[in-house]
Amino acid sequence: MQVHKSEFRSVFTCARVVFRNEGIGAFYVSYPTTLMITIPSNAVQFTVYDHMKKILNPTGEYSPGTHMLAGAVSGGVAAAVTTPLDVVKTILQTRGTSHDPEVRKVSGMFSAFKVIWRKDGLKGFGRGLTPRVLAHMPSNALCWLSYEFFKVAIRDA
Repeated sequence: MQVHKSEFRSVFTCARVVFRNEGIGAFYVSYPTTLMITIPSNAVQFTVYDHMKKILNPTGEYSPGTHMLAGAVSGGVAAAVTTPLDVVKTILQTRGTSHDPEVRKVSGMFSAFKVIWRKDGLKGFGRGLTPRVLAHMPSNALCWLSYEFFKVAIRDA
């Protein structure tokens, strides 16, 4: 439904058409890639957040501004690092609507990697980098701010 000029106007219509045209497997084709994004994304995010927090706030006191900035930076870095996998996931999820026969034949993560490399080279793996980073930064800033707030609130309760 997020594809430009999508024919689908509801989730149910989309699911029905995808099931009819591609089968049940279409709902799971990008699942391994989604799982592969989670591990490096979380590892990078936690590592960068911890380092940023120590640099910005060496005393370790509760500091909403520090937590938001460290959270935004860590979310942005994690999003940037995992963008190539996100591009692969997007190819897998939108292959059924593609007019490109090569993309329509993509069958899994490695197949998508090969198609992206063959069509666009290295730059193909960076498609959507800026909007992805900009979308992750505020949500991660608020996530870490909430985490730190409740950590202090529970400790002091």
